[in-house]
Parts: sequence; C-alpha cells; structure tokens
Amino acid sequence: MNNQELKRYDRQLLLEEIGFEGQEKLHQTSVLVIGAGGLGCPLLLYLAGAGLGKIGIIDGDVVEESNLHRQVLYQMNDIGKNKAQTAADKLSRLNPGIQLQAYPHHLSPENAMAIIAAYDLVIDGSDNFPTRYLVNDSCVALNKPLVFGSIFKFEGQVSVFNYQGGPDYRSCYPESPLPEEQPNCGESGVTGPLPGIIGSMMANECMKIICGFGDHLSGKLLIFNALNYDMQIFNIQPENPKSDPPTEGTDKTAIYQEIGQQELQDWKDKEEPFLLIDVREAYEFEEYNIGGTHISLYDLKEKIADIPFHHKLVLCCTSGAKSRMAAKLISQNRKEKLFIISLLNSNR
Repeated sequence: MNNQELKRYDRQLLLEEIGFEGQEKLHQTSVLVIGAGGLGCPLLLYLAGAGLGKIGIIDGDVVEESNLHRQVLYQMNDIGKNKAQTAADKLSRLNPGIQLQAYPHHLSPENAMAIIAAYDLVIDGSDNFPTRYLVNDSCVALNKPLVFGSIFKFEGQVSVFNYQGGPDYRSCYPESPLPEEQPNCGESGVTGPLPGIIGSMMANECMKIICGFGDHLSGKLLIFNALNYDMQIFNIQPENPKSDPPTEGTDKTAIYQEIGQQELQDWKDKEEPFLLIDVREAYEFEEYNIGGTHISLYDLKEKIADIPFHHKLVLCCTSGAKSRMAAKLISQNRKEKLFIISLLNSNR
C-alpha cells in the first residue's frame, strides 16, 4: 500500500482482526451487489469505503423521488437515471482506488450465471422473490457464497448462504410464495433507517467472510425489529443435507402443510377443532386479524409449553415466512399436526 492508502484505511489497519493482511484480502476480492436500492445504497457505501478490490452493481431500475427517503446514494438531480450506473459514478468519487462495474439492467436467467461467475462473493439486496431464488440457485451451481438481506415495514433479515457447506436460501424458504402472497414495500411501506441498519449488517458480514474474523451468519437467520430493537437469531437446518440421504421429517410437508382461507373456513363450518396462533407483531394483529391467539414469533420459544395441545395447530402470519419458522421451532418440541396460512391472499 502507498501512503495515501495507508492514510485512508488507517482505522481498519489498526484493528487486529483486519490489519495489513485483511486489507490486502479486501483489495483482492471482487463482490457483486444485486440491487442498488434501499439495502444496496448503504452496503455499497461501506464496501467502497472499506477498499474492496472490485464491486459489481446490477440494477435495471431508475431513481424515483419515492426512493430518496431511504436510498441515500441519490439526490433529486438523479431522478430518472439508472441506479447501477449512478451508484458506480458516486462510489468512484468516494474511493477512486477501487474498480467499479455497473450492469444497468436486471439479472435474468439468461445472464445470471455469466455475471455471477466473474465474482468471488455475491450480496443479494433485491426486493423480489424471483430474483432471490435466481441468485441463490446460481450461487449454489457456481459454489459462490451469498450474503442475503431483506426488509419489510419495520423488520429486517440477514443471513449468509452457501458458505463452507452451509445451507442455502431454499433451506430457509423452500419455495417462493404465490405472486399475490408476496409482500413489497411499494404496497406496505418501509421506514427509512431500516435499510441502513440491515444494509450495514450485510456489509459487515461480507467483510467478516473476506477477512476471516468474527462469527458469521451461515446457518443462521438474524431477524431485527426496528419498533422495539428486538433481535433474534434462528438456526437454519438444510431441508436435504448434502452429506446425508433424506430421512423422514426433513422435507417441509412432513413438518407442516400450507392451507388457504377457504380450507380454514370449511373447518369452522364443520366445527372441526383447531387452534389458530397469529405469530406476527402485536401492532399487525391489532390492525387486522382473522381471529385466534396472538403469540409473537419472538416470544414463541418461551411460550411453547403453555400452548394447549390440539390435533390441528394453525400458524398465521402475513406472507407465511414467520409461520414456517414457527412451525420448525414447534416441531422440535411437540408433535402436533402443523398448518400455516398466509393473510396476503385473504379478502380484506
């Protein structure tokens, strides 16, 4: 490193966990960032500031005024410009010593493998399920580690997939929700600081993987709630472990069954006994619910023993994601027949 670089990275070099060796690893690593939106903006700023050797940015969207409350790379005069190219231009002024590659288009099945193959590590900050599954499956096929993050309203998630034999995204979410069941910030909203918090966590995971310090989130899902600063980490077990043949209970159908609103109504009409538990946050339950008992996913572990036994235990949340995690948690402690139901396709 020259004198200018020593000065720029001085505070990182002072850290025993990074030092000269870690800084050189950062300089030699290439990272592809999927999405230059709410999550991409903060993590790109911190990765560029940290001195990553090469950063690829792929995003086919243009800057809109509604982005500006949370996408902190952009200003009013950027409205209408492509996000990937605009982000690359701004980051080059932040740190002219790194290499930046903009891909001003969306990731697709036609280009994913070729683009991802050119990078050492991938970070997924996309905002839709088709892209998340495309990124995951491409990383698995190419054996690339994947840092994942997502946000919804006041909640964020962070994990590391396909790293050192760890589980991939499908181990946590085996199948994509139906289009009408997929939440998005355009319909539900998101608080501005949340992507900054989650994006910073994603950048931190990236640096830990590259430099080899700290405990990473491979095999774990971190969930952060900005309303009350509740933070929990759930263990992720692969649906089908790579080293062992599948056994009874490893596939999702053996753990739980997904049902719709009509099936639940049929049970009510026939007076079939079941227990409905809504695992969302209290404010979500108060805003809208279909009845049942409210137990937040964050409190579920401590209250499992207090839940009355029922032959049919139905877990309810907005998109099904929290219900799936709740089902896995309950299945480790009890042997009821578990069902999950999503509220996104209900008639409100």
